[in-house]
Amino acid sequence: MSELVTSEILQNRLSYQGSKFSFHVDRIKLPNGVIGEYAYIKHPGAGLAVPVTADGKFILVKQYRFAIQKYLLEFPAGTLEVGEGHDVTIKRELEEETGYSAAKWQYLGGFYLCPGYSDEVIHAYLAETLTKLEHPPAQDVDEDIEVVLLSRDEIEALLRSPDADSSLDAKSITAFYLALSRSPSTMVL
Repeated sequence: MSELVTSEILQNRLSYQGSKFSFHVDRIKLPNGVIGEYAYIKHPGAGLAVPVTADGKFILVKQYRFAIQKYLLEFPAGTLEVGEGHDVTIKRELEEETGYSAAKWQYLGGFYLCPGYSDEVIHAYLAETLTKLEHPPAQDVDEDIEVVLLSRDEIEALLRSPDADSSLDAKSITAFYLALSRSPSTMVL
């Protein structure tokens, strides 16, 4: 990532603290001298797992997303809790959302999700050597999740489909290709 070049907040016009992130509207002077009003989200970040079974199936979750009023396929992910590292977050989220734990973890990298309006960084991991938990932890009360296992071919077919209703979200697409680039031999067709 490139070096940090800060802008100057001239006036805070609005701040709202939600349960997971905050929303701000500020009058800002950009590094190039331009002054304007900008709305943005401050986010603590998140962890994401690309879980792969011993037979090469990817574990995804079909999850309801109220902002788009639809279910999407996603890799398990979750927002960092205060003082929690992304490696801890994703191990907890994998267990809560899928009912699996992983013995082998490989860090795939971090990436900005939507830097035009948010500072959220997603930290992606490849999760392997999976074990189905006998007594998985309870899901969050607001989560409507179904576990789905798909092959690499099935995911790639979804990504080629022009039907947005059958697609994965952007963080999952990015993490899928990061995982393939780091460990292609473990992911059979």
